[in-house]
Amino acid sequence: MIATVVVLAKPPEPGRVKTRLVPPLTHEQAAAVAAAALRDTLDAVSAVPAAGHLLALDGAPGSWLGNLGPTWRITGQVAGGLDARIVGAFAASCETAGPTVLVGMDTPQLRPQQLAAFDPARYDACLGRSADGGYWAIGLRHAGDARRVISGVPMSTGQTAAVQLRRLQRAGLRVQLLDRVDDVDTIETARRVAILIPDSRFARTLRRLDPVVR
Repeated sequence: MIATVVVLAKPPEPGRVKTRLVPPLTHEQAAAVAAAALRDTLDAVSAVPAAGHLLALDGAPGSWLGNLGPTWRITGQVAGGLDARIVGAFAASCETAGPTVLVGMDTPQLRPQQLAAFDPARYDACLGRSADGGYWAIGLRHAGDARRVISGVPMSTGQTAAVQLRRLQRAGLRVQLLDRVDDVDTIETARRVAILIPDSRFARTLRRLDPVVR
């Protein structure tokens, strides 16, 4: 069983999130899309059987967060690059001992079973790769391994997932590959994802703001 599922997120503030959706969206509209994506992600993660759920937030919580269930707690992110912030989130998850999986806020189409698929009885780590060369999820049977296998991995490149996978394997970890899931970074990807999940907050918000989506 997974002990903790972590969501790494930023508050959906204009100019801080989903800036690659601008144009055609405005920064305010992109923030609304980000808020919807985050809420959908939190709903999916809440449905993953786990002892605890952790939101690692780069900022202060607000009304956009909604009501989290009793298994959730919120922590801040450490300073530094994305690799350092991921390592810090794993460290914060150690309060609940056991296997930990981390996801971002860019995959509103995430289904709970795609995370629950991680089998820490057979694997030491899991990795969910995305089409842009990055990854949408990473999990470790021992959260304390995060620093040695994630620190220094170049993030937000077309080779991030490949480099991360090599790091895990060179550390002697047995790696389970999860489903490929697209990150919502561009308007084209956002439109494709909205078609996949038409009844989601994400799709409803994008339809309201983007005339191309019907």
